[in-house]
Amino acid sequence: MTARLNSAQPYALGLFRIVVGLLFACHGASSLFGVLGGADGSGGTVETGAWPNWYAAVIELVGGSLVLLGLGTRAAAFVSSGAMAYAYFKVHQPNALWPMENSGEGAAMFCWAFLLLVFTGSGAFGLDRLLTRRSTAAENPATEQTPVAA
Repeated sequence: MTARLNSAQPYALGLFRIVVGLLFACHGASSLFGVLGGADGSGGTVETGAWPNWYAAVIELVGGSLVLLGLGTRAAAFVSSGAMAYAYFKVHQPNALWPMENSGEGAAMFCWAFLLLVFTGSGAFGLDRLLTRRSTAAENPATEQTPVAA
């Protein structure tokens, strides 16, 4: 059973990355473009250049999209995790100690999910793997094999 689960690990990790990246990108798109309910739930957007909301929304959209695609996953996840740690400790935590009390569950969950991706990488289905495979193939071209005659 364990061997079967271990063989499926890259695929489960890839699906996890896709879902987390999509949710994060949607959060940024709602704040920047007013889609999916917008920043305030009624289609509003954050003011351009407003600290920290606009910058957080840009990180959410760009970071979420990169993680979704599996492109530069570790770097994008690192920046996104840091942004969510900042959001939790500066925005949510001053209101109360526990995430359930301060409405910081989303920020805490995204922070830890992205931190996990920093250490695990993109898993299956990511452009990181595709580009790594191509660059490795270009660096190490297949040697021409000649048949050996006995």
